[in-house]
Amino acid sequence: MEGRTWAFLALLVSIGPLEAKVVTSISDCAQFFLDKIPPHIPGILKDGKILDQNRYKPICQTYNFTRRFVTLYDINNKIPVFSAYKYIGNRTGRPKQNWRIELQAGNNDYKNQLDLDRGHLFPSSHAFTTDDKKSTFTLTNIVPQAGSFNKNSWSKMESCVKCVLQKYCINNNELHEGFVVTGAQPSTNNFLNNKINIPSMLWSAFCCYSSSLNRWIASAHWGDNVPDEHTNKYLTTRTLEELHQTLIIYHLYLMYCKFFYTLSLSLSFFLSLSLSLSLSTFLALSIKVVEVMLVLPCSL
Repeated sequence: MEGRTWAFLALLVSIGPLEAKVVTSISDCAQFFLDKIPPHIPGILKDGKILDQNRYKPICQTYNFTRRFVTLYDINNKIPVFSAYKYIGNRTGRPKQNWRIELQAGNNDYKNQLDLDRGHLFPSSHAFTTDDKKSTFTLTNIVPQAGSFNKNSWSKMESCVKCVLQKYCINNNELHEGFVVTGAQPSTNNFLNNKINIPSMLWSAFCCYSSSLNRWIASAHWGDNVPDEHTNKYLTTRTLEELHQTLIIYHLYLMYCKFFYTLSLSLSFFLSLSLSLSLSTFLALSIKVVEVMLVLPCSL
């Protein structure tokens, strides 16, 4: 284990301007967490400290000498535990896929006949500049993800969250600012090519202050890493408390976005969306009104 750890460190620390950087502590790249506080993940991360530093490696994902996001990487399962990033707006376009290769997982390791995609934890669609987008195409930011799950319900969730971040996560300085953490729960004994763990579940949560709503907002989503049963499947929007109860992940934005809060939107938001969506897409939105809360099952 020790030799493999040092080999992993040697490869990533001695990188050039286009690669990642392994750091000694998750706090070395804490700017991507709200108030610089990382999540608490039982058995892995507690009070900002990595419990098994031989196994879990914090990576400040760096591209062209600039830190873009942070990943906590599991060198045993060869997948990230999570990637965290700050949403600061988005420019259109997807860069050419030029995957950055790491020691722990290479292109050949992801070749399969199992309909598994390379699923981004930090999706390029949430990144701001072209360089930000390119930085997400690293094998330390992806997991084997069921193809239809990745392309369908998970992709819809990412689009929905992006729409909310873009419209509502604008601070008092009139700047986009939203904090997102997306992770994977490893399976017990399911590996791609006997090497890379195929996660049993993916999860994601965000929090931001909305100056237009004059409050903090948050939501969480997760789904089993299995093929979608049908193309009109949507992931349900949940609270941070529900995420905690399901996956025992907490301290996510605790001081501001309380566990029992979830995204509260007005009907005008959905009406405004109808102006930018096709009729079929807009009609596919299923909106359930519960008192003042509208729960959007992420179908954008």
